[in-house]
Amino acid sequence: MIPARFAPLLSGFLMSLMMSSIVSGISTLRVAGAGEGFAAAWLTAWAYSWPVAFPVVLMVAPLVRRIVAIAIRPPDAA
Repeated sequence: MIPARFAPLLSGFLMSLMMSSIVSGISTLRVAGAGEGFAAAWLTAWAYSWPVAFPVVLMVAPLVRRIVAIAIRPPDAA
């Protein structure tokens, strides 16, 4: 198991991995179609997008958390 102090890093890693995979897949499908070259084109697109997505997610996540905290109503005190 991974120590709890690494939770934000792991969260950013997984979020950027999934986000860049989906976006790369959609854009590759749109440009290259679903033919034989799809897998290679997708992998290339993902290889370029993930190294950008990971640090961006890590930098933007604290801001997003603050915005969400402002936007939501706290639970009613019981």
